[in-house]
Amino acid sequence: MCNCCNSDSKYYEPFETILSGFRGVESELIPILQKLQEAYGYLPEDIIKRLSERTGIFVTQIMGVATFYSQFKLRPAGKHSVKICFGTACHVNGAETVAEALCDELGIKLGETTPDGLVTLESVACLGCCSLAPVIMIDDEAFGRLNASKVRQIIRDLYEKEGKSK
Repeated sequence: MCNCCNSDSKYYEPFETILSGFRGVESELIPILQKLQEAYGYLPEDIIKRLSERTGIFVTQIMGVATFYSQFKLRPAGKHSVKICFGTACHVNGAETVAEALCDELGIKLGETTPDGLVTLESVACLGCCSLAPVIMIDDEAFGRLNASKVRQIIRDLYEKEGKSK
């Protein structure tokens, strides 16, 4: 079937381009998934199904890899990634309180994305900023020595910067 007349053809262009650079064998699955996620921002269900059809790798195998490695996302991520550290130093210095304040302020749980698509909240084992514990990272910027009120203000500032009300 010709995709050139299909309204979805633009959507599938990255998929076709990426797969053309691979043989589509099982040993290439991780690099293929990495490239697909880079193109789509996450791994959409229809892309996973199409990958299975094109490569002969079962959807269950693809999903096994995609769910095993934390780098892969099965839902769209927010514009900003907020990571909260739960390493030992952060845990001892109040990461749980900071996490509760973040969840409350954003109205989501760890691992979720805000309904407006602005923030995805994730927990990590260590951000490598132990001297600043407890720490969060927004995109590539670390914020340390946090408490509930500080982290709430950081989120409000982020929303203000984006021109959105919180």
